[in-house]
Amino acid sequence: MNAFIFPGQGAQFSGMGKNLYEQSEEARALFEKANAILGFEITKIMFEGEATDLKQTKVTQPAIFIHSVILAKCLGGNFNPDMVAGHSLGEFSALVASNAMGFESGLKLVAQRAKAMQKACELTEGTMAAVLGLENEVVEAVCQDIEGIVVAANYNCPGQLVISGGIEPIHKACEVLKEKGARRALVLPVGGAFHSPLMEPAREQLASAIENTVFKTPSCPIYQNTTAAAVTETATIKTNLIAQLTAPVRWSQTIEKMINDGAKSFTEVGPGNVLQGLVRKINRDANTAAAIFEN
Repeated sequence: MNAFIFPGQGAQFSGMGKNLYEQSEEARALFEKANAILGFEITKIMFEGEATDLKQTKVTQPAIFIHSVILAKCLGGNFNPDMVAGHSLGEFSALVASNAMGFESGLKLVAQRAKAMQKACELTEGTMAAVLGLENEVVEAVCQDIEGIVVAANYNCPGQLVISGGIEPIHKACEVLKEKGARRALVLPVGGAFHSPLMEPAREQLASAIENTVFKTPSCPIYQNTTAAAVTETATIKTNLIAQLTAPVRWSQTIEKMINDGAKSFTEVGPGNVLQGLVRKINRDANTAAAIFEN
């Protein structure tokens, strides 16, 4: 069975999507549509912008979504998923690619999500840290013992868990985790405490927008971040999508579940190759590939 997976924030690079724009009329029309929907020329930033330009949350999230979805559409018959999943932001790309919602609806939600997350970051300072070389249970126990908000945010692969929360609690957690034997406990250069209770204002803001968006039954099951389970029912998709902002990304569990359900190959659709690396760390026997547009 073919699994197609979609990357999240951090996968962006200058020049992303430019080959699609130049080689495909269908892609060019969608890129121009994206510019119109967003009200600014995101294509200019994607194709020519510096790394600092692409790091702006209002740019990063729509840019990765646009690249991923347009690439999936340009694959034609080579996009033949039996199941899909996306890492955090990538879940929106996966939903549009599997026809659960339209390109315009998806892009509007992603733009609203980016603005809501940015606003939440400004309301309460927070950060994230990558913890390497410890069992999940050890990291979770340390998080529970720290005063303040610190939670597990991204279960990326065995031995790699990202924690999220207030700045002081995160720094304290890193000290304790190193004492517990973590190979690394490194504070990340991010703008806020994503996938933690500090994103509650963003979750509330995005909830009504998601509820008011028309969703259809996807063309194949989508394995969502919050539960790592296969979903096709639209009400459940919405509930999980709303919960996603404050809940952890269970990526490791998602890939394991997809493999248990029969996934034989994983194709990453969008910028970068981070997810392929994570899949191989989760299961070294998994077949992985990057989606490549051939005109």
